[in-house]
Amino acid sequence: MLSVDHPVFPTGKVGVLLLNLGTPDAPDTRSVRRYLAQFLSDPRVVEIPRIVWQPILRGAILTTRPRKSAHAYQQVWMPDGSPLAVYTRDTAVALQQAMGQDVVVDWAMRYGNPAIADRLKEMQAQGCDRILLAPLYPQYSAATTATALDAAFAAMARMRWQPSIRTLPPYPEDPAYIEALAQSIAGHLARLDFAPDALLASFHGMPERTLRLGDPYYCHAVRTAERLGEVLPLPVHLSFQSRFGRARWLEPETEATLTRLVKEGVRNVAVVTPGFAADCLETLEEIALRAKAVFLAEGGEKFAFLPCLNASPEAITLYQRLVGRELAGWVDQRSKAGEDRACRE
Repeated sequence: MLSVDHPVFPTGKVGVLLLNLGTPDAPDTRSVRRYLAQFLSDPRVVEIPRIVWQPILRGAILTTRPRKSAHAYQQVWMPDGSPLAVYTRDTAVALQQAMGQDVVVDWAMRYGNPAIADRLKEMQAQGCDRILLAPLYPQYSAATTATALDAAFAAMARMRWQPSIRTLPPYPEDPAYIEALAQSIAGHLARLDFAPDALLASFHGMPERTLRLGDPYYCHAVRTAERLGEVLPLPVHLSFQSRFGRARWLEPETEATLTRLVKEGVRNVAVVTPGFAADCLETLEEIALRAKAVFLAEGGEKFAFLPCLNASPEAITLYQRLVGRELAGWVDQRSKAGEDRACRE
């Protein structure tokens, strides 16, 4: 027996932490500047030596870009906050209901709030000694999946008593993911007042050098688009959006692809963004507003932006299947869940 009483900590619960990219706290210049400073200071995102990059970031970029980005955020901001935060939160709430009381579901952002470290600490306080980290990125990239996991591992490095950890693998061509996308797309297409000639699958762009360095993101995006093309009844085209800086980025670019499609006779198009789990600035402003304007200006007639999975029934069914698979051996073999235990012999 121990000679002294040990503090009692709650243990025995299993947690799932949904991870997404991040968002400013408000659509104003100050909040956007703070968010961009954190986001663009991540060496996983901008792979330029810090001594070279930071003067550029702190100078021209953070002086001019926040005001422009704040204006863009203002066009898509929702009554409850940033679309990305609202939809990610709603997803966590719905998944919690679907998973039941055996699992604690929470959510966090890599940049901004709620912070990954804070939510891990809270989950541990609730008794989660086994946690599945679930980045909501179907296609793996070091600039998304890896940096989210980096932040989680860095937070755990400061914990005295670390939870056991599993991570959700990427799922670019998982049948459950393709099925969820196809069902969602079919439902949205059925509600349109026109029949698209083609579907454009637009993914977030990455510098081309990331492919040469071994990042699988491009290959994952291609696989997703190919699988969609196999199950949907209309042609599926692939493109990449959201370029930044002067580096060469993955091709083909989204707005250039829309222009090309018009020249090839496509007059009516629908655009889906399969790399985003939840709608955000890049989908609602960049695609639904700016890309639409480009397509119509080039001579296109009908343009439809199809929402992300968000917290739809298709999304929750997908995540329940993916998460349930990864929790095998934790949920069904746990004993005495939720009990408070001490380190006594």
